[in-house]
Amino acid sequence: MKTQRHTLRALALLLGYPDAQARALMPQLADAMDAEAALSPARRKELRALARALVSVDPIEAETQFVELFDRGRSTSLHLFEHVHGDSRERGPAMIDLAQTYEKCGLLLGPHEVPDHLCVVLEFASTQPPAVARAFLGEMAHILASIFSALRKRESAYASVLAAVIELAGHKAEAVAVADEQPIDESWAEPVVFDGCSTKGQARPGDAQPIHIVRKAAAAAASGAPV
Repeated sequence: MKTQRHTLRALALLLGYPDAQARALMPQLADAMDAEAALSPARRKELRALARALVSVDPIEAETQFVELFDRGRSTSLHLFEHVHGDSRERGPAMIDLAQTYEKCGLLLGPHEVPDHLCVVLEFASTQPPAVARAFLGEMAHILASIFSALRKRESAYASVLAAVIELAGHKAEAVAVADEQPIDESWAEPVVFDGCSTKGQARPGDAQPIHIVRKAAAAAASGAPV
């Protein structure tokens, strides 16, 4: 089996936040993937085009597009357990188990690294023998396929990176059905207090609210106050 260590690390960097340091490495990433040849020439050509685009585009635009794509939508999240456990209680124990898997192999996470982030997963896989890395990534192939499909649905060049990971996991990159979703800000939005309901609680949001006009004298008489 071909070595794929440099390719996995290159893919992790391609999926990382495109700051100035990351963009400076892009030409080297493409060269490393070509030298290792763990991916097909056609896939490497797509990845080189993405690396070139990240260097040539305005830095602020590259960073903004990255945030909009990966941080503001659940279907394209790079946090793998988001696709399995969401915000449920099962996510915490799963994260602990994954972190312990890393530790047993001598990989300790930094204070700001999250074990289920795909970049961390790829970095770990790059430290393992090719057969072990392939099997490890193969266990999450269904999640990778979902993210790949969501990226392709958005016509994002980043879909090529997910396709490459899927292929290194021993699977074929094929699109699966992906449901439309609300922007993450909307799905997490707090409901508006009272939301337009009347104080009597008789009207529903969106219904016309009745207006009661009472003569001053009648109102005063009802309250017992002098007119």
